[in-house]
Amino acid sequence: AVLLVDMAHIAGLIAGGVHPNPVPYSDYVSSTSHKTLRGTRGAFVLCKKEYAQTLDRTVFPGIQGGPLVQSIAGKAVTFMIAGTEEFKKYSSQVVSNASALAKALTDRGFRLVSGGTDNHLILLDVRSRNVTGKEGEVLLGEVGITSNKNMIPFDPAKPMVTSGVRLGTAAITTRGMKEPEMDKIADAIERVLSNPENNLIKKEVKASMAALTGEFPLYPDLAEPWVN
Repeated sequence: AVLLVDMAHIAGLIAGGVHPNPVPYSDYVSSTSHKTLRGTRGAFVLCKKEYAQTLDRTVFPGIQGGPLVQSIAGKAVTFMIAGTEEFKKYSSQVVSNASALAKALTDRGFRLVSGGTDNHLILLDVRSRNVTGKEGEVLLGEVGITSNKNMIPFDPAKPMVTSGVRLGTAAITTRGMKEPEMDKIADAIERVLSNPENNLIKKEVKASMAALTGEFPLYPDLAEPWVN
């Protein structure tokens, strides 16, 4: 048997030393170069030396032609950054933020699939708020919180409806948010999902989320005159 591990979601956490590393035990490892690795959009495959020639020939000339040198350069920078102490601190904060957000949501009466999280992801069972995952995704999007509908174990809802909402802490950690901000985000999620038809609450939460993100701009060293 050949063991292939896809670590697309957790590659950055592995590089940052906050998640177990499957590479020494795997024949092949595949991953995206974005997500928690926080790099250029793309992907890569690692393998043991004995499979390298076959893999190389399969990729080129098997299924690819000319190389995208700009993508290769972007990945090189991504991997360089992932080896820094700063990236390790970022990865640790991603997990700390996820843990804090999970606790804050649990304290507000939500059920989390698996009872919490050991990485950057949280899967929220929203049935207690009488909304579907699809509805929850839309509601949160309306107030400036990005999420996605997601099935939960033994989900009675259809795959395109779902009973869960998935949240992640990689992007907000990149912006500089820490544990105190997780409580504010959890409060916003609770207010919106518990009051899906209350436009006043949605307006208030949207304003509070805009104010929060304003405290953590995407490019803090640059002026952003176009932002209202």
